[in-house]
Amino acid sequence: MPIAPFISLRPVHRALITLLFPTLVAGPVCGDELDQNFSQDYSFIFDSPVPEVLTTTRLRQPKSKVPGSTTIIQGDLIRDLGILNLVEVFRLVPGMTVAYVGSNKPVTSYHGTVAFDQRRLQVQIDGRTAYQPSLAGVEWNTMPVALEAIERIEISRGPNSAAYGINAFLGTINIITRSPVDSQGVQLHSSFGRGGHKNLYGSVADTQDDFSWRLSYQRREDDGFDEQSADVNNTSEPPPFNNGYEFNHFNYAATQEYGSNHSLELRAGVTDGIDEEDKLRMGEEFGAQTDPNIIVDDYYLQARWNTTLSESHFFHVQTAYQNYNRRQRWRTCADLTAIAGAPPGTPDLCAHTNQDMEESRLEFEVQDTVALSPSTRLVSGAGYREDRFESDTFFNGNGSTYQARLFANLEYTPINWLTFNIGGNLEKTSSLDDTFFSPRLAANFQLAKNHTLRFVFSEAVRTPDAFEQSADWGYRATNIEPAALYGGFEGQRVGPQFQAPGTLREEHIISREISYFGQYRLAGGLLSTEIKYFYDHLRDVISGYLIIDEWDLDNNVALDQQGFEIEASIEFPTSQFRATYAYMDQDGEYRGAPKATAGEEEDFIQLESRLTVRHSGSLAWIQRYGYDISSAVAYYFADEFKTGPFERLDLRLVKSVYTPRLSYEVAVVFQHYMNSNPILSRNNIIRDRNQFFIEAGLRF
Repeated sequence: MPIAPFISLRPVHRALITLLFPTLVAGPVCGDELDQNFSQDYSFIFDSPVPEVLTTTRLRQPKSKVPGSTTIIQGDLIRDLGILNLVEVFRLVPGMTVAYVGSNKPVTSYHGTVAFDQRRLQVQIDGRTAYQPSLAGVEWNTMPVALEAIERIEISRGPNSAAYGINAFLGTINIITRSPVDSQGVQLHSSFGRGGHKNLYGSVADTQDDFSWRLSYQRREDDGFDEQSADVNNTSEPPPFNNGYEFNHFNYAATQEYGSNHSLELRAGVTDGIDEEDKLRMGEEFGAQTDPNIIVDDYYLQARWNTTLSESHFFHVQTAYQNYNRRQRWRTCADLTAIAGAPPGTPDLCAHTNQDMEESRLEFEVQDTVALSPSTRLVSGAGYREDRFESDTFFNGNGSTYQARLFANLEYTPINWLTFNIGGNLEKTSSLDDTFFSPRLAANFQLAKNHTLRFVFSEAVRTPDAFEQSADWGYRATNIEPAALYGGFEGQRVGPQFQAPGTLREEHIISREISYFGQYRLAGGLLSTEIKYFYDHLRDVISGYLIIDEWDLDNNVALDQQGFEIEASIEFPTSQFRATYAYMDQDGEYRGAPKATAGEEEDFIQLESRLTVRHSGSLAWIQRYGYDISSAVAYYFADEFKTGPFERLDLRLVKSVYTPRLSYEVAVVFQHYMNSNPILSRNNIIRDRNQFFIEAGLRF
């Protein structure tokens, strides 16, 4: 079965692998220094230059034994490149694209397949699920994690439902923050720049005996895009755009150790602020008179108990509670002569309405990891998650869904050059009142030390979220004027309404991967490279418009995706180079109820292809000079967006000063947009293609 995907490769793909793979295998083998550190019978903690992966199977594994391609983005790399926003990090990941939908909403996706929300990625922060409970999207602007606090981000590129359940349909993003032990002292950082960008971060941390803690605060502001398209909004001049944000984040992390075998980790955080929406973009059907800005008020609590039973056996118990509160209200006036055929001269109906929404998530998980023998390790566990939601507008009340799951992954190395991973997730969800199983099988062949060839087969499902399946959408009018004429509508739903039929089914994906990972000593540096070929079949994909008067969601799209991805880096004592490239060929087919025209059927495929591009990638070069001066250059590109290609060149120059008691740095960041076209949406207009930012940091 693992060989079959190679036979189905198109000629260009076969030629590429035929040319590249023998070169990589026959290339310079790692020197003695690297070989001596390589451990055949590794344990939970192992000393090897091969990168460790924590996320893909829930086991701590070297990349050479991981069942699938995984990208690791170190926090230092994020900061060295001068990346200013969390979502921008994923431009460094082969196969992932970043854009903005709904004008001010950043989204990222792996292999596209996203309309307005990235509904098919599992996103975690320190093991805590971070996507919205009932809408299944990810609000990157309100994410309660600062770039300054990130230790690393691991991205499992491929279906990972075998480890994390139904939302890991296309992959998993795990954001791992720095331990309080590694954050001792006081750290301050700020950046300011074009477009009203402002970031203020401060943290204080300490370690005493067996207790360590960190308290941090972050203030983030941005004015968003500069203007809206005059064509889209039927105005003679491009109108200004109310699409920025202002957020405050407070986070607390602590670890208490009880002897050498037990520890308790606590995390908590609060987010508040304003996410702006423009009245021309929101509620325009009802004649919005005020900007319907979103008032954000979130918090989370998380606890994890770790117990080490022996050198080969440990487990953890984790629980988390999160609450998302969105208050979005505006004043609207409806011209009844235009929308309801009222007689000329009929007064407008004016009222207050809202899109208020409160969501919460309670999670519980127990996980056990044991080394059954020097060649066999098993991770297994169970989890429960309950999502609650309350919205008069979107659900006409409140409701809840739950998921219960059992998961396991067995890693077996019968001989030192072959490792098998067999895993699966059995999950019951109330959204469809059914049980689903997502398996993964993988074989890793060690061709030479630090050179591995993988064959991976996996299946996954994604069930519809609460909004897709159970929306009861309508707007209630309050404070109606003129009351004498329209007072009978007070407190009633007015205007268009929609109730989801609740007939959606689960989505399916079958994925096949052939990939290679290798490391080499090269001219005093360490070269790491990973090449992946994939061939994925997506069926019963839910596609359509999530618009109150145009709602047409259904399991009506089938997609076939195949291509290859390359990720390579080389590190020298004073230089670091990194490159990624992804090529994807997608074939889509409409399989729903027949539409009036072929163009209408094609629209459903296009909706799931807004972030799908044929060619994408990145190049980065970090250089350190004398006198503690360094520079970083990065180039990002993606072609075939609806509004044209995306290309940007970033440059960062930094001067650092280190003393025994404190250190500080000052940096300048320059971004040059190489295309003048808007980013995905015609309203995402940036007037000046050259953007400047200043950073300053202090630590003591």
